[in-house]
Amino acid sequence: MSPRTAAALRDGDRSLREHLIATAGALMAEQGAAKLTVRSIARRAGVADGVLYNHFADKEELLAHALRAHVRAVETDLGDLPAPGSGTIEAGLRAHLEYGLALHRAILPTFAGLITHPAVLSRFAELATPGTDWRDRLLTYLHAERDLGRLAPHTHVDATAALLVGVCHETVLSALVPRTGSPAEPPVDAIVATVLEGIGTGSGR
Repeated sequence: MSPRTAAALRDGDRSLREHLIATAGALMAEQGAAKLTVRSIARRAGVADGVLYNHFADKEELLAHALRAHVRAVETDLGDLPAPGSGTIEAGLRAHLEYGLALHRAILPTFAGLITHPAVLSRFAELATPGTDWRDRLLTYLHAERDLGRLAPHTHVDATAALLVGVCHETVLSALVPRTGSPAEPPVDAIVATVLEGIGTGSGR
C-alpha cells in the first residue's frame, strides 16, 4: 500500500475495503462504468491490482458495491423528502417527483454504461435494503398519506407510484434517443394536478 493510500485511510478512518468502494464510485461518477478496469481502480486507490481480490470475489462485486455507494451519495446530496402529514399533498408529490427526476438524471449515465454488464446490475439489486430506495419511500409516503385521510381511501397507491416513476423513466430515457432540440422538461405541476384530480369527467363512473 502506498503512503498516499495509507494517509487516506488514516485521515478518513475507513477500511481498505471501504476505500476501494469509494474509489470505484468516484471513478464511476467521473467517467462512467463501461470501461472501468481493475487496474484503473487500483491505481486510483494506490494499491496493487491483486489487492482488490482480497476484499471482493471479482470486479463485478466491487462495481455493484460502488454503484450502490454512488446512488446513496446522490440521494444524500438531494436532501430529505417531506414527511407524511407535513405541508400539502400537492407540495409533497411535487417534492417526490422532482427528487425522482433529479435522481434519475444523476445516475442514468452510470447505469447506461452497465447495460451490457447484467451481473453487476443483478448484484447491485441484491445489495438493496428494503424500503430505502426512492420508489419504496414514495410508496411509503403515499400509503401514510392515505392512512392519514389526506388521500381518498380508494386511492390505488401502486398505480400512483407507477405513474410518477414512469414520468422519471420517460424523461431520462428520452434523453438517450437522438432528436431535434433539447428534451422537453416534464410539466411537474400539471402532472401532480392530474394525479390528484384525475382525467375523467365522472359521468362514466
